[in-house]
Amino acid sequence: MALAPRLDLRQSQSLVITPQLQQAIKLLQLSAVELSEYVEQELTDNPLLEPDETGDGGALAEAAGNADDRSDAGLSVVDSVDGQDEAPLDVEAAVETNESGLGGDEGGGMDTHSAETWGGGGLGGDMPDLERTVAEAPDLRSHLVQQLNLSVTVPADRFIGIYLIDQLDESGYLRLDLAEAAAQLGTDIARVEGVLALLQRFDPAGIFARDLKECLRLQLEDRNRFDPAMAAFVANIELLAARDIKKLREVCAVSMEDIQDMIAEVRALDPKPALRFERVVNESVIPDVMMSLRPDGGWRVELNTDTLPRVLVNRSYISDVSRAKVTKADKEFLAERLQSANWLVKALHQRAETILKVATELVKQQDAFFRLGVTHLRPLILRDVADAIEMHESTVSRVTTNKYMATPRGIFELKYFFTQGLASSVSGAENHSAEAVRHRIKTLIDAEPLSDVLSDDKIVDILRTGGIEVARRTVAKYRDSLNIPSSVQRRRDKAAGYTGR
Repeated sequence: MALAPRLDLRQSQSLVITPQLQQAIKLLQLSAVELSEYVEQELTDNPLLEPDETGDGGALAEAAGNADDRSDAGLSVVDSVDGQDEAPLDVEAAVETNESGLGGDEGGGMDTHSAETWGGGGLGGDMPDLERTVAEAPDLRSHLVQQLNLSVTVPADRFIGIYLIDQLDESGYLRLDLAEAAAQLGTDIARVEGVLALLQRFDPAGIFARDLKECLRLQLEDRNRFDPAMAAFVANIELLAARDIKKLREVCAVSMEDIQDMIAEVRALDPKPALRFERVVNESVIPDVMMSLRPDGGWRVELNTDTLPRVLVNRSYISDVSRAKVTKADKEFLAERLQSANWLVKALHQRAETILKVATELVKQQDAFFRLGVTHLRPLILRDVADAIEMHESTVSRVTTNKYMATPRGIFELKYFFTQGLASSVSGAENHSAEAVRHRIKTLIDAEPLSDVLSDDKIVDILRTGGIEVARRTVAKYRDSLNIPSSVQRRRDKAAGYTGR
């Protein structure tokens, strides 16, 4: 067969992502603060853009009464996007499909690329990577949340941890009634105290103290210096303020030389551990979505319009320039700026619609949590939400990162509503949250009498009777994660009169 060049017509499918779509996807994952900074930069760079000071007719303005009632879910969704009818932004739906192309023997058409391949770029090269920005300007909340993510895998405890982090004052103290916090989160005070005890071991030492004495104690424990003499010193710290060193030495039962060393050691501690960080904890948490209870018992979900930048395309400026004598280069520049301005307006609409749609589905999925508390968390993964709202998982992932929702139980990042689940032993029944199972195991063990300490096999049987299918090794794993000893050790501890864990 002779080799000769020829031209063939082939039909193929490929995913082509435009530069503007790349930026729209990146825009979707920005936090409220980062979005505001980006829009401010665009307003500076683009003479055809101007801020909407009135809130009427802007790209993102509050729309009164434009509600989509969803009776099946008990939800009222308030569309805070005014003006244009822009569909939510979805990675898969937005990618253009090219169904034809020309190729030779060496061509073969275009390759298929996923949108994820393009996700790492910046916004037009004008903004630094988010990871580098965070690394250069750490704040206390990010520092604590990072430690929480590394230390806690139980979703309910993460909820509690995030809630407590957001209650810190500027000095790093927790001025909070734990009983009220437990009631708000729908859990018992012992659980909140357990999470707090974990948080108090975080860096910086002394964080999450309720008062000065506890702050000093935490720092001394971190240095392994909280012995009985130092405990007496801290308990009577008022004597140091009153300069009654003689009585303080007597209370601590130490020599004068020792008391002087103790005074120097305590004075070297930091009574306000959060002040070494630049920003106040609560300043970095701005809810993107507001959730409230309607009079009829359903949920009202709406965007927080305070976090939505409002921009307009300055049509009068365009009209004035079009009547003036301008060069070809000026016309090309204005055309490019106009295209960029129109894109930003559209992208902001799509971003807002997408966040609202994902948040609404999360509220629908986790309705029991909002009504009954953390033990009623529903097993949820990205795919569950993506399938329900007909979007791609990567889109849901972007929306739920660095986006917060103000709920009756506090302000939470959207991604914390996802939790791993266990299969139900009852055909057709819903899965059970892994956290709910852990809580059930803890409740059973806390209630066990000395005469009937529950083995892991017995716990499996009880759970199965209640419709929860779980293996014995899973019970053992969850028990260990709760720092609960084996049934043999618990029986020995109870016989010896030891009840702590």
